Amino acid sequence: MQPPLQFSVGHEHPSLPGHFPGQPIVPGAIVLDEAVAAVLQRRPADRLTGFDDVKFLAPVLPGDEVTVACSEMSPGRLNLTCTVAGRTVLRGCVLVGRTG
Repeated sequence: MQPPLQFSVGHEHPSLPGHFPGQPIVPGAIVLDEAVAAVLQRRPADRLTGFDDVKFLAPVLPGDEVTVACSEMSPGRLNLTCTVAGRTVLRGCVLVGRTG
């Protein structure tokens, strides 16, 4: 069994000073990008082709450990869920296609 997919965004990330001064949160686009990158590391034959119905449900703070769960709904459609300490922070569908 493979270890869970996880990532965190450090306090030094360049997007944080503008989101929000004094109480930074990780922008949703960064959370989504990191989650997709983690999934695609385990699926080297796939490439991202799009998203469907992505929802950001709770903020991610710098240093939070984000756990990524991914399951194949159908060929080319991956169900993606990100959690922090058991709380769902992102849910959606990632569309992938084969490289080459």
